[in-house]
Amino acid sequence: MLGSANMDLVVRQPRPANPGETIIGSAFMTVPGGKGLNQAVAAARLGASVDFLGAVGTDAYGSELRALLGSEGIRSSGLATMPGATGTAHIAVVDSGENSIVVVPGANATVTGLSEAQRETIGGASHLLLQCELPVSALVAGVAAARAAGVFTVFTPAPVVPLPDGFLAGVDLVVPNRLESAALTGESDPVRAAEALSAGGTWAIVTLGAEGCVVAFDGSVLGLAPARPVRAVDTTAAGDTFVGALVARLSAGSGRTSGAGAAAAGAGAGTGADAGTVAGPATVSEAEMIDAVRWATVASSLSVTRPGATSSMPTLAEVSAILR
Repeated sequence: MLGSANMDLVVRQPRPANPGETIIGSAFMTVPGGKGLNQAVAAARLGASVDFLGAVGTDAYGSELRALLGSEGIRSSGLATMPGATGTAHIAVVDSGENSIVVVPGANATVTGLSEAQRETIGGASHLLLQCELPVSALVAGVAAARAAGVFTVFTPAPVVPLPDGFLAGVDLVVPNRLESAALTGESDPVRAAEALSAGGTWAIVTLGAEGCVVAFDGSVLGLAPARPVRAVDTTAAGDTFVGALVARLSAGSGRTSGAGAAAAGAGAGTGADAGTVAGPATVSEAEMIDAVRWATVASSLSVTRPGATSSMPTLAEVSAILR
């Protein structure tokens, strides 16, 4: 995992506040988060072996996040401690369960490249997970290291930022939500956006919240995977739970067992032997991807029934109980 680590400062309120308006909230809590840390925790709870690469500050939040990684069994030798503040995310959750988020990068902004030790960690992984809460230069370096080692790359383009030409074509799987896919492609229709994002031998999964997700490969949509109906309490980190669970499931069938600069021990590659296999820079069969989407859908559905980010993420036992 090459990604951000933040402390989430979460306020619960009845509705969005209008410009210049003060309203009364009903609750406040601090929860470890950041898209990178969220995905790492989700993957670890679903059985993946995880290394975390990134940075925290010298403040109390940084110490708390490092301790959280340790308690989840996530290795953090690649997590630097930098002078100054740890990243924070300021999250407003309305009573319907929807949220809005403002991220202050803090120490995450110092991750502009990779050390040799971090490159070695990525090279020993099965998957590399990346998001856009780190400087783009770090993402470019991470993808280059992964491709050189044949590591399957999974990219969540959130928040959407300008990316170098060819960057998206260089990742194996891109997982945006509806708004992000539209911003990247100019296509408001998520099916067309998925087709565009997957063109050229790439996987794309466009998540649609309660409507499920669109799965595409090499310019063709394989289908719409439905969501599992639940009563949402808080949608914070539902997408991160989906991605972490997806990669944990994909990695479970792999033969690579070293630690991950990504998410997991296991593999980014399927056998490639059956008729359902689709070729790409790293090979995953259609059956493997659909199976992983099924697991990820259940995991994310459980997460939205609970408040918070990492605090809402389910365990392998909880997901397995539903999919028996």
